[in-house]
Amino acid sequence: MTRRAALAGGASLIAFGAKAAAPPTLFVSHLATLAHDPGPGWPDSPERLRAIFRALDDPRFAALARMEAPAASREALLRVHSSAHLTRMEKSAPNEGRKHLGADVIMSAGTLGAAMRAAGGAVAAVDAVMKGQARNAFVAARPPGHHARAETPMGFCFLNNAAIAARCAMATHGAERVAIVDFDVHHGNGVQEIFWNERNVLYCSTHQAPHYPGTGAVTETGAHDNVVNAPLRKGDGGEAFREALRARILPRLDAFAPDLVILCAGFDAHLHDPLGGLRFTPEDFRNVTLRVMAIAARRCEGRIVSLLEGGYRPDDLSACAAAHVGALMEA
Repeated sequence: MTRRAALAGGASLIAFGAKAAAPPTLFVSHLATLAHDPGPGWPDSPERLRAIFRALDDPRFAALARMEAPAASREALLRVHSSAHLTRMEKSAPNEGRKHLGADVIMSAGTLGAAMRAAGGAVAAVDAVMKGQARNAFVAARPPGHHARAETPMGFCFLNNAAIAARCAMATHGAERVAIVDFDVHHGNGVQEIFWNERNVLYCSTHQAPHYPGTGAVTETGAHDNVVNAPLRKGDGGEAFREALRARILPRLDAFAPDLVILCAGFDAHLHDPLGGLRFTPEDFRNVTLRVMAIAARRCEGRIVSLLEGGYRPDDLSACAAAHVGALMEA
């Protein structure tokens, strides 16, 4: 199967029939998200997505439903970001070459379109899962999103895809409670900040600390005790990760009883990743996926939307993403 065939448009999703025994796992991406090109040597390279496409071309993923990510509507973006932020992005987008918006934020000619597809893919995945057209979904797009603040791009991120997805579930599909579980090696400061004052959104994060961006202490709990941080130390591996999940994250997720679970699926906690210091393996990402799925099955009919965040060594990223998607397909 070619990458273009793997991303063949929404027809494969629309073709779900009433006779199907169970809705499939949905894979959402778009070739346009390869066009975000910050330049040689930049960690968030287009090769990250190519590696995932190659992994999911394997015959064992033939049962995935596949859908092209649409561009996000302005209405969806304005549920999270200000009009001023969106206008600044549009005016900053170069017609050629690259433009630095900050030390860790670079736009190329294809960045704005890629960011719109990444956010739109998150919304489309929420729509499919909340309508019962897919039992869960994985959105592989870039740039990532969990560092983006309402007014400011940050940390490779321009639009906060997880926050946009959560607000879509609540505004469009009537979800009363949405949980976001983040296992990227970096703390999702943007997600935490956006939902700090919202009692109906639970944000849970495991991450390395001290580490970029410097947030995510245990004492950061949100205005309504709706933030749960479980920082890990450099060198921690799967055992410490599983204990953090057992002791802090999963009990709170279960008690919150969400209508939808969104995963910030960062794979840069892998032991070989150049931007992290944790020591996870693909099996650890499979394990966390299955454990969250068990709670989602009990609390929200298995509804999970997973969004790609970090993971900067393409070969390892492909193995981790394959383990993650393989687990999602076991629902």
